[in-house]
Amino acid sequence: MSIVRRNLNLAPLLLLLVLASCSARDFLTRRLASDLISASPNLKTPQSFLLHTGIVTSKDYPSPEYLVLQNHGWISAATVACPAGLLPPPCWNIVLSPSGVEVVRSSLATDQAAKSSISLPVARRELLDITGIAKQDNSADVEFDWKWVPLNEIGATLYSRDLRYRSSVGFRKYDNGWRLLEAPVHSAQSMDDALKNAELIP
Repeated sequence: MSIVRRNLNLAPLLLLLVLASCSARDFLTRRLASDLISASPNLKTPQSFLLHTGIVTSKDYPSPEYLVLQNHGWISAATVACPAGLLPPPCWNIVLSPSGVEVVRSSLATDQAAKSSISLPVARRELLDITGIAKQDNSADVEFDWKWVPLNEIGATLYSRDLRYRSSVGFRKYDNGWRLLEAPVHSAQSMDDALKNAELIP
């Protein structure tokens, strides 16, 4: 009887030792998946919009983004003759309006408004929810929802806060636990591809 009681008393201790030997990454929970996706450089890197001013071809204008900026009165566009070697015609002269200069300056860490090509950080992605995990051996596919969060006035005109997107990304279990696949491995989808192939949620 005492041996049985002693074994029962040892059971909680053994369970604690087993749990202590396991890393937090050994179990792919929704919390771990959320933490790893949120920390991914692909998710955290801001989305930029490259604004070209001066003479551009029809390849750049009229694109939807330029038309949005024009409708807000931030740029103007006039047809001009294409310089030699600049194709395809027609060509357009894109000019920032005074209000456009102010909006661009307020969106930049440094003053680049005088440049003809301006890279503007306009939005970042925000993880909303982990919607499912499908595991098979040491691999898993994690489905998650996210949305765009505008960083400035220009971003607010180009990216809606109300639209939600759904992506699926691959995970793999290594000797030190589960990792998010930042690069493609066999058939699993990388984080970069997951965001590029996101589906708009109705």
